[in-house]
Amino acid sequence: MIRATSDELFWNNPVFHGQLWEATGETVLMVVFTTLAVAVLGLPLGILLNATSAKGLTPQPVVYRVLSLVVDFGRSIPFIILMIALIPFTRFVVGSALGWQATVVPLAVGAIPFFARLVQNALLEIDGGKIEAVQMMGATKRHITLHVLVREALPGIVGALTVTVVTLIGYTAMAGTIGGGGLGALAIDYGYRRYQSDVMIACIVLLVALVALVQWAGDATVKKIDHR
Repeated sequence: MIRATSDELFWNNPVFHGQLWEATGETVLMVVFTTLAVAVLGLPLGILLNATSAKGLTPQPVVYRVLSLVVDFGRSIPFIILMIALIPFTRFVVGSALGWQATVVPLAVGAIPFFARLVQNALLEIDGGKIEAVQMMGATKRHITLHVLVREALPGIVGALTVTVVTLIGYTAMAGTIGGGGLGALAIDYGYRRYQSDVMIACIVLLVALVALVQWAGDATVKKIDHR
């Protein structure tokens, strides 16, 4: 059994001289690249879900049921199981199943349907009267979607993205259990397996700080763009 000595505790621990900040950088990179993928793919999927629903601009019951089933299926799989199941696909995409780059793949696959459903809910909250008024003026469905629905729902969409990113930070820590890199891997390798509680505490503090920073940035952005 390996236990940290008193000389290794806190800032005398060599882990704090490089590995901690490297792991923090990996976590940030995981979140940034996954967020980009989620925003690029999840937003159109959420708009499509809304458009094909019974209350959408182009109701398509069959298409909506298929999309909804896929989204619900993707949201229901626990992330740790999803990571393992996607190992062959991850290897095909990035050439490896280890490291922060590989973690981006299952993170994006798990978060896209989650964000898409939140986008759909945000769009459903838009007052139907506004849509009808623009339709009477002869606006196209594309114009209504981009300049009415998305514009009016933008604060809700930003809030949904904030919730998604906060969830992603938690998932990055979970990815460390199977070699995903980042603060989660560092906490497991040193805080759990080597009984270095100071490393575990530092990782927790940094993860909480990242969550707080993302939440603050999201709330500030929503407040700035909310014209209601």
